[in-house]
Amino acid sequence: MNFKALTVAVMLVVYLYELFLDIVRYRSARNPIPQNVTDVYDTKTYLKWKAYHGEKVRWGIFTKAASFVIDLALILFNAYAAFAASGFFAENAYAQGIAVMILSALANLLLIPFTWHDTMHIEEKYGFNRTGKKTFWGDQLKSFLIGLGLMCGISCLVTWAHGAMGDWLILALAVILTLFILFFSFLYPFFSRIFNKFTSLPDGELKEGITKLLEKNGYKVRAIQVMDASRRSTKSNAYFTGFGKMKTIVLYDTLVAAMTTEEILAVFAHEMGHGLHRDTLKNHILTFFQMLVLAVLAWATLRHPEIFRDFGFAGVNYGFAVILILSVEFALISPLFGLIISWFSRRAEYRADAQAVKEGYGDALVSALKKLAKENFSDLAPSPILVHLEYSHPTLSQRISAIEALQKGEK
Repeated sequence: MNFKALTVAVMLVVYLYELFLDIVRYRSARNPIPQNVTDVYDTKTYLKWKAYHGEKVRWGIFTKAASFVIDLALILFNAYAAFAASGFFAENAYAQGIAVMILSALANLLLIPFTWHDTMHIEEKYGFNRTGKKTFWGDQLKSFLIGLGLMCGISCLVTWAHGAMGDWLILALAVILTLFILFFSFLYPFFSRIFNKFTSLPDGELKEGITKLLEKNGYKVRAIQVMDASRRSTKSNAYFTGFGKMKTIVLYDTLVAAMTTEEILAVFAHEMGHGLHRDTLKNHILTFFQMLVLAVLAWATLRHPEIFRDFGFAGVNYGFAVILILSVEFALISPLFGLIISWFSRRAEYRADAQAVKEGYGDALVSALKKLAKENFSDLAPSPILVHLEYSHPTLSQRISAIEALQKGEK
């Protein structure tokens, strides 16, 4: 079997699938806006959204095409094997795998001009960008170093697991990768601090309200912090982190500036709903099954050294195995996982919204969701096929309809 030809064919199928989704996404701008969200954009803003949406999708298509060409060239010309055999790296399995990861990271640098245009031109053109040149290049350097470190770590992990456990690799690697993801989630606040500055939320009505809301439902608040998101964008968000009942609350400064106290409390009543329904735990279980599939793919790939010879390697290269598994093999089946996980996620969002209604924040949540949609320039009428295939949240119209139905049921 010609594994290189098969790999190229799979890459093409994955690329065409993503292109199909982008075309559907582009055409969503033609869909009529549902009646219950027509007040989100005025006429002038809606026309601005259509222009922004179209430009973002078109540039996204162009960027993905460039990425595909780069990846295809690396595969067709056996660039990974040539780089690993260049003499700069030791002959042991760890160094050879790391060599592949270094080339992959360097190749991704070719996409920085596309990111630059997206951030400094498109986002700037429509008034969303606040990222200066210094911040942009600092972010790119940090992302490069963190990404390279993580991918080299995964390559070394697979190298060790295969050598130490053999055919036990499937279960062992699934557990190890899941723990790795959990550990990374635990470190997410640390990584955030590399890119952003955090300050404590001043004492007052908002801080008191968030604390009371969470403590009433059994949570302990470690800290409530404001992140300087406005340094990069005008778009808003909020989240809380921490395992168990101890939580650190993070508010984007753009959110604090744009919303009332009631609306922010509604957002956190929603987030608290996720915690009360153990949605994070359920996501971790789904993550484990994803990692189990990845481990099976790793086991099947590493059992066949002839696969690697088709790409110019003398034998198994663990770094290249990771690229094949993540970017080719798993990419082919990930739409199925996406379909299932997105369905679970949308159900979880409805439950979390219901918690906010239960706490008495139904109207405030509707108002907050509309503001978030406006601030983030959201698509108000995405095509149903997009929602089913990849949306982790129901549409704004669907969420508002569900909230209003719950409120009527309580009266």
